[in-house]
Amino acid sequence: MRSYDNSVFINCPFDLAFRPLFEAVAFAVYDCGFYPRSALEVEDSSEARIEKIIRIIAECRLAVHDISRTQLDRHSRLPRFNMPLELGIFIGAKAFGTGVHRRKAAIVLDTDRYRYQKYISDIAGQDIRAHGRSPVQMIQQVRDFLVTHCGEGVLLPGGDKIVDRYLTFRGGLSEMCAEAHLPPPEQLTFRDMTTLVVAWLRRNPLSPRMVSA
Repeated sequence: MRSYDNSVFINCPFDLAFRPLFEAVAFAVYDCGFYPRSALEVEDSSEARIEKIIRIIAECRLAVHDISRTQLDRHSRLPRFNMPLELGIFIGAKAFGTGVHRRKAAIVLDTDRYRYQKYISDIAGQDIRAHGRSPVQMIQQVRDFLVTHCGEGVLLPGGDKIVDRYLTFRGGLSEMCAEAHLPPPEQLTFRDMTTLVVAWLRRNPLSPRMVSA
């Protein structure tokens, strides 16, 4: 069941080049017993995108922020600042919010750990983590972040185990799409992707899923 405490806002690029990392994050969040949230989860033209992002951030205690997309757009020759903006909203919600918002926590990722100092130095002091554009590294970083926000005395499987499970899931994804009469994996919507993740996890539960120490 989705709740404030187990909801994880995923702030990352949505383009095709980044899709393997996005999928890996969503899978890892689910496999660790949390609930991924994204601006892609609902299509509603009556709601402004920034309002939707603010609403989702308000409903999430945790977040995964990837700020690695710094290259110039092919057409405009300008960078995109959506990810740093959403990181700023999340930090602001924690700094100026009250009640449960004071408990917000996030992991901030970049391609390399110290690269951010060249383009967003105001977040110096944050513990930036590196994913090296690797889904494997991304899963391990997300798992190590989420385990620190589990209940007391709860253990999660190590990152290598979750990586193995993700690779197994990914290896059978095209067949799952065909069976469900869905488009190829690279064309799936966020809702379709997460539905397939949940279906696979129900058929392949961790044993035990979470172990009390």
